[in-house]
Amino acid sequence: MMKKTNCNNYTSNNNNNNNNNNNQNNVGKMGGLEWEMRPGGMFVQKRNLDSNRNYSIPIPTIKVLVKFNSSYHEIHINSHASFGELKKRLAQVTGLHPQDQKLIFKEKERESRSFLDVSGVKDGSRIILVQDIINQENRFIESRRNSNIERAMKSVAEVSIEVDKLACQVTSMESVICKGGRVADKELLTLIELLMAQMIKLDGIIADGDVKLKRKTQVVRIQKYIDSLDRMKAQNKVASRYGGGQVGLVVSQQQQRPFIMQQQREQKNFSNGLMLTSKWEKY
Repeated sequence: MMKKTNCNNYTSNNNNNNNNNNNQNNVGKMGGLEWEMRPGGMFVQKRNLDSNRNYSIPIPTIKVLVKFNSSYHEIHINSHASFGELKKRLAQVTGLHPQDQKLIFKEKERESRSFLDVSGVKDGSRIILVQDIINQENRFIESRRNSNIERAMKSVAEVSIEVDKLACQVTSMESVICKGGRVADKELLTLIELLMAQMIKLDGIIADGDVKLKRKTQVVRIQKYIDSLDRMKAQNKVASRYGGGQVGLVVSQQQQRPFIMQQQREQKNFSNGLMLTSKWEKY
């Protein structure tokens, strides 16, 4: 019995080996393509291991001669590069900004986005470099304009910082006045002069767009603080009239009311006097 079983196992192993060999041999050509059978019985296109390998083909480097004024520059560059890349290389040699360059090849100006090989540039080709004076002037004007804008923004920001510091002093003085106290006129005048100095700085700043709006905002702020200080001066006069001009004296509303009523009476008598005089002249 044991011998019979071993014979059967040997026979089955041989059959499996034969099936594997048949699967490996089940490769044919249909429609010009090679096919193979997978272990599951499915036919698929035969894999080519060589096709999966990436063979990097090196891009050739060419030598071009670029004439600028009376001198020639020999540039080694990738043949698939663009004229814009060539301009960057020339900027390192000539010191001319890429935007100020014009490259002429075969009597035609080439754009920066055009490619050398597509335009027909080959090893040993000659290219003419011309300085674009108009573009250079426009770029200089634009650069100068941006510089002026940055300078104006910086000046407005400096004024804003100074106004913030002065605003704190105005707020503290308003707090004293609201509590019935009094601030020295000299301090009020000094603060008004400091605010006016910042106003003069803003008037000397020439700006457009967003910078102009920021400058206007600071002008409105300064004017508001100056008006507040003028009101404080007027209140100081009332306090000094009834308090002897002492700084920090609290003046109550009851003390201020007779003064206000007296002003109203004087104004009314003055207007009546004008009316009587007018009637007397008519008479």
